[in-house]
Amino acid sequence: MTGRGETEHQRLTRNVNELLGELRVAQAGVQILFGFLLAVVFTPMFAEAGLLVKALHLAAVLLAVLATALLSAPATWHRVLFRKGLRREILAEGNRMVLAGLACLAAALTVTVSLIGYVVFGLVALIVLAVLVSACFTYLWVVAPRRLQRIKQDPPAGNRP
Repeated sequence: MTGRGETEHQRLTRNVNELLGELRVAQAGVQILFGFLLAVVFTPMFAEAGLLVKALHLAAVLLAVLATALLSAPATWHRVLFRKGLRREILAEGNRMVLAGLACLAAALTVTVSLIGYVVFGLVALIVLAVLVSACFTYLWVVAPRRLQRIKQDPPAGNRP
């Protein structure tokens, strides 16, 4: 039994279900981005775009495809392997894939926003937006959770026993 009063099997089942639920949220973002990126290619303006715009667009598309593959893999693994007693392995590998998929999603969004900045305002906007968007993702997805973890592990001096 764990601290929640559940068996190891129940905990693993709950954790896998939580992982799959989190994937639903991330998948929606990737699908919207991918649809937007696909639609852009078929516009007259894109046909006249320069090499940099087309290269950045393709990079964003490839990152969105990789994010889709990584974020959908844990659900596929679960479907294929769930009766094989491999929940622990599905959870461990799924966690790695989700983190990699989220990194690809952040990169795809950063490239897309930067590309829009470039088309509208030029190279300086591309650079500024790339820095700002990547800093936003880095802070919200990496720095803030680590700060919270440190605070929980190291309570203020007044709250120590």
